[in-house]
Amino acid sequence: MVKIQLFFTRQRRVIVVLITALLVLAEVVRWSGQLAVAYQITMAVAGVIGLLPILLTAISSLQVRLISIDVLVSIAVIGAFIIGEYNEAAIVTWLFMFGEVLEDVTLQKTRSAVKQLADLAPQTATIIDKNGMTHQVDVDFLDPGTHVLVKTGAKVPVDGVVITGTALVNEASITGESRLVDKQVGDEVFAGTILEDGTVTVKTTAAGEDTTFGQIIEMVETAQDSQTQTQHFIDKFAKHYTPVVLLVAIMVGILTQDFRLAITVMVLGCPGALVIGVPASTVAGIGNGARRGILFKGADVMDRLRHVDTVAFDKTGTLTEGEPAVKTFLVLKGDRQAIINKAVAIERQSDHPLAKAISAYHPQKDLHPTAIQTIKGQGVRATIAGREYLLGNQQLVSEVVAKGSHLDREIGRLTKAGASLVIFASADQAELAIWGIKDQLRPRAAGALQQLKQLGAQRLIMLTGDNDKTAREIAAALPIDEIHAGMLPADKATFIKGERARGHNVAFVGDGINDSPALAVADVAVAMGSGTDVAMDASDLVLVRSDPASLVGGFRLAKQTVKNMNENITIALLTVLLLFIGLFAGYVEMASGMLIHELSIIVVIINSMRLIKYSSKN
Repeated sequence: MVKIQLFFTRQRRVIVVLITALLVLAEVVRWSGQLAVAYQITMAVAGVIGLLPILLTAISSLQVRLISIDVLVSIAVIGAFIIGEYNEAAIVTWLFMFGEVLEDVTLQKTRSAVKQLADLAPQTATIIDKNGMTHQVDVDFLDPGTHVLVKTGAKVPVDGVVITGTALVNEASITGESRLVDKQVGDEVFAGTILEDGTVTVKTTAAGEDTTFGQIIEMVETAQDSQTQTQHFIDKFAKHYTPVVLLVAIMVGILTQDFRLAITVMVLGCPGALVIGVPASTVAGIGNGARRGILFKGADVMDRLRHVDTVAFDKTGTLTEGEPAVKTFLVLKGDRQAIINKAVAIERQSDHPLAKAISAYHPQKDLHPTAIQTIKGQGVRATIAGREYLLGNQQLVSEVVAKGSHLDREIGRLTKAGASLVIFASADQAELAIWGIKDQLRPRAAGALQQLKQLGAQRLIMLTGDNDKTAREIAAALPIDEIHAGMLPADKATFIKGERARGHNVAFVGDGINDSPALAVADVAVAMGSGTDVAMDASDLVLVRSDPASLVGGFRLAKQTVKNMNENITIALLTVLLLFIGLFAGYVEMASGMLIHELSIIVVIINSMRLIKYSSKN
């Protein structure tokens, strides 16, 4: 029977077309004023064709002890055949089958965001073998370390690192932003992005489903198949509602002795719009978010997000760029460019974030430091052209710079301003300079946080492992209500647990491995897309663009999606109520009632599809 069911499911649209043709033929015969028997036979054939797939589904439902909508319709149609109402049977089955086809089309439409993403995924890659020859290979067969050639106009087929060449890459499929990003040797590239100009060789780090792009698609597909608390409620409601309708129909038949009325109660009691309304909203809402780089990992995340009253943020990489930049450069002794040349040459040997900030300067001469010695917790000692230089904190240079100097005053001023300091000094005291380095606030952070408050976030909290002075310097430009500095990862998790114990619904936004304990205990865990894999794995919501403004979009979309679900539920229940009132008042019959019922499904579907075009900027 399973094979037969599968056949009918696949041929559902064909069946609807066939029944439609038979109904038209029957009406033509009826309006000709002759062949009444032919009219009845044609309607009966249409009814039987429509009943078969519905009846098979009903039998399957009863086998697992579930009285589904198909059971109600099957009994009603069989009853219509018994009383000789072949036209009613045909019209009811046609409307029911047409409604199912419409639901399928709608879900396909609302899943269009995932399909569009999947279509962007490249299927093949041009690899370079050990002999320098190129070959076309399916991306699923690529291993990490494989060298892939990408030319102008092609999609990058893998996640990897550029090892030769330069290019301008459109990363809209990953970040949602269509601006071109310059890629040099050592830069990361992602599968699904488009190389607009240039040619590069990429060393593969991930391919196929393991790429960032592949994980995004999988994440969205999983989320669209998940259920909200509202959907769980509707499923339970429908499970008990259907037997109740059947029981009411039996009681009506017994009390009124009107078999036709009892059958009509079964038909009109079908909660079709109720069943399709919530999943259609869910799929459309999550698909909308996916196109905007707002990845909900489950439909239930929307339920939880709209109840959040407290949002806690990690500082570095979340509210700030996470990439310190030089804000102040003071030369106290020596030539400015000469100091830059030497400092950059030394700091290029280090991966420390502060060293990277200084390395961003452009030297005019390539120097080669020797005898490089890293002094833990202080900095670096190096020799250039036979002269010794120190680059690090105040403790490191104290041996060559006397206390009470102009340097001390500048250190005090810059420290008060919340800057991290790097001091350059030559051992012979001929050169001395100081860099004031700060992490940069994300451009749209202040506006995004203000909008969160307008959307119902009563408290905005910063949780950071940085010192209090630096934390307050950053928070001064933001509408932050509370600052908690000097916190270890476990401290952040403990704080969030405490807030939840006090009755608050807490969302935590982070990006690093150290944020994963806090993300794990929050009501809603939000990860920046630029963060670590661990943070994203522990999250409920991923902001691909790493922009706090995307969190605002997520809040709005969650509220709008749940509102849309509730609208659909209201439409469905009101329709059933009005149909029953009309039935017992004598204004509604089986076929007309079924038509109104199917029209309510169309209304619910159209309402759900509004979410596809919804802009979170509204």
